[in-house]
Amino acid sequence: MRVDHARIERAVRELLLAIGEDPNRDGLLDTPARVARAYAEQFAGLGQAPEDVLTTVFDAGHDEMVLVRDIEVYSTCEHHLVPFHGVAHVGYIPNEKGQVTGLSKLARLVDVYARRPQVQERMTSQIADALMEVLQPRGTIVVVEAEHMCMTMRGVRKPGAKTITSAVRGIFRDDDKTRAEAMSLINAR
Repeated sequence: MRVDHARIERAVRELLLAIGEDPNRDGLLDTPARVARAYAEQFAGLGQAPEDVLTTVFDAGHDEMVLVRDIEVYSTCEHHLVPFHGVAHVGYIPNEKGQVTGLSKLARLVDVYARRPQVQERMTSQIADALMEVLQPRGTIVVVEAEHMCMTMRGVRKPGAKTITSAVRGIFRDDDKTRAEAMSLINAR
């Protein structure tokens, strides 16, 4: 995906005018270009697919849970275009062949979906669904805990409130013991 920097710069300049600011004042002169560069990074996930990051699979003969906890998440609320941030916990039980992926690939997968205009609920499901489709594990669990600036700095103004979403697929949905084990590992501090 190619980001149209010039178009973003024009839009930011217009936004500054619309809120009553002077885009030509010293502190704002370079703001449209800075925002364009920031948006290119913040929304880079729009140009990525899960297959782009889940490229490495190892025959490990592993048939137990793999869980990466506390993956930092920075995303942008699609309703207000303000950030939400927190952590994701991503786990899976490898397929029947015992294949695993690199641990960093799970963190990269979170970024694929976080770096888009997003809602937390959809992002959580997208991560779980992508793991199921690409790795074909026996099951996956994704839990995301995030604070939304649209609730913190505007509207209801409740700093510190966390939204927790989960998506369970396969054995994590069907087997209470497996889901409970995963949740105990996620909640262990």
